[in-house]
Amino acid sequence: MSLLALENATVRHLGRPLLTGLNLALEPGQHWALVGPSGAGKSALLATLAGTLTANPGRLNADGLGALAAARRPHDPLYNWTRLVARIGARADLRTRANTTEFYYQQRYNAADADATFTVAEHLAAAAQAAGPGPWTVARAIETLRLGPLLSRSLLQLSNGETKRLLLAAALLKNPALLLLDRPLAGLDAASRASFDALLTEIAAAGVMLVVATGPTEIPAVATHVAALADGRIAWAGPRADYRAPSEAPAAEAAAVDAAELLALLAAGAPAPAFEVLVQLAGASVRYGDKVVLDDIHWTVRPGERWALLGPNGAGKSTLLSLLNGDNPQAYGQPLTLFDRRRGTGESIWDIKKHIGFVSPELFQHFPARSAAASVVESGFDDTLGLRGPSQPARAAVARRWLALLGLEGQADTPFRQLSASGQRLCLLARALVKNPALLILDEPAQGLDGAQQQQFRRVLEALCRASAVALIYVSHYQEELPATITHTLRLDGGKVI
Repeated sequence: MSLLALENATVRHLGRPLLTGLNLALEPGQHWALVGPSGAGKSALLATLAGTLTANPGRLNADGLGALAAARRPHDPLYNWTRLVARIGARADLRTRANTTEFYYQQRYNAADADATFTVAEHLAAAAQAAGPGPWTVARAIETLRLGPLLSRSLLQLSNGETKRLLLAAALLKNPALLLLDRPLAGLDAASRASFDALLTEIAAAGVMLVVATGPTEIPAVATHVAALADGRIAWAGPRADYRAPSEAPAAEAAAVDAAELLALLAAGAPAPAFEVLVQLAGASVRYGDKVVLDDIHWTVRPGERWALLGPNGAGKSTLLSLLNGDNPQAYGQPLTLFDRRRGTGESIWDIKKHIGFVSPELFQHFPARSAAASVVESGFDDTLGLRGPSQPARAAVARRWLALLGLEGQADTPFRQLSASGQRLCLLARALVKNPALLILDEPAQGLDGAQQQQFRRVLEALCRASAVALIYVSHYQEELPATITHTLRLDGGKVI
């Protein structure tokens, strides 16, 4: 008997079809990878398998998991099949001590406010209270996921890789029979990706079925089967040994950048002021308690320079960027010059941000749920997280043109939260570009983009660098993502320049 089976299932959300005519059976002993271009329906399929989205017409047959749930707790009618499913989405579902999910963007860099969130130990203890019967205990989860050194840390002070390990530990405490993971390797460095892959193999060996939405080049070693999605349908499904990943389209065949429109958009923005030095750090250090995050950093960025900022998870890259972008209060005590002005000499954070276009992996979580894509882009003119007043027609027109340049012309009026993960990333890239900044800070900007979208974004960015004197700081864990215009490299490890 299948644990779960989709039978001719169609899934809609807010009246919009997400999945159509799906047939997929998850048999005992199988582990599935879901692949396909961005927006193909992978995340929607995971939500359907978790019971969050409902199939109509068609159905999700959960008889297999239902029988397993009845065997685990035969006298508990409330213990149904959904209690045996754990899902980790692309967005971390963490809560404050006030039991809300509302965090402000700079909160992780403010020590006092970071303490308003739970510690790793407290988060695991809360997860254990809702745990189902089975072999996964807090002690085992801590040991398997190597969380011991992190137990006293605030959730907001974890690196991307540390957060992923914590979320996985909390999911395992549910003692699921089925674990659903949405892009679990996104944002991880090469060593962390290899470690996470080994963790998935260990979890599968403990009897947990895995279904992982991922890219065709990052299918976990444990996967026995692959389902390839396209346009909300399963285009192919079968044993992994029979799967053939599609080849990337040659660059010449991809959509060309509209160079004339790019130049027109650059001319439409306010000209960037002339600076001698955009960034100068002369021995900057940051610590939280006993933990040194940055140690004696010396770095200068001048107009027109294009930097790759590299290093493993937890190296201090995000903290370094927070000093530059006005998000970290410790910047006031640092030997730091931004845009020819020493930090802490009366400037506001808005005086800094007006010269910077910024993208980070976490930024998408902080925009109002009902903001349309065009409104999110327009908010980049004032560096706010969504519009704080009426839309201005001239600015709105420029925002829509940037969306069109990045291939989102048909989604300008779509609510931001309803865009695919890649659509949200491209929207935030347009927001970063819209005011013609002197400095672009792009922290893993291609996270969530499929191969074709990465190629197109890289071409837009390279064309932008050729057409303007914009300086660039680009963070990525993938060498192939770096634009060809990179001229300098800064590497961090353990908070130090190496």
